[in-house]
Amino acid sequence: MKKFTSVITNKYFLAGGFFVVWMLFFDQRDFFQQRERNAELKKLEAKKQYYLDEINKTKQELNDIQSNPAALEKFARERYLMKKDGEDIFIIEDSVISK
Repeated sequence: MKKFTSVITNKYFLAGGFFVVWMLFFDQRDFFQQRERNAELKKLEAKKQYYLDEINKTKQELNDIQSNPAALEKFARERYLMKKDGEDIFIIEDSVISK
C-alpha cells in the first residue's frame, strides 16, 4: 500500500497524469475534436472522390459526343428533345412522384 501511494504522489506521475488529462479534455486540439475532424475529413474525401469520378465520367461523355456523331444525335434527342424532319416526338412522364 505504501508503494502504491508513493507512486501516486510521485511528481513525475502527477505531471504526466495532468498532461494526459489536459490533452484529452482541455487542449485546443483535444481527443474528441480530433475524432470529429477525422470523421469530417473522411466525408469530405468521399465527396471529393465522388466529384472526381463525375468529372471523369463527364469528360468521357464529352469526348464521346465530340468524336461520335451517333452519340451527339442521341444526346441532342434526349436532352434537348430535338428531332429529324418528319418525326413526331412523344414524351412520356412517370405518373409516380418520387419523394
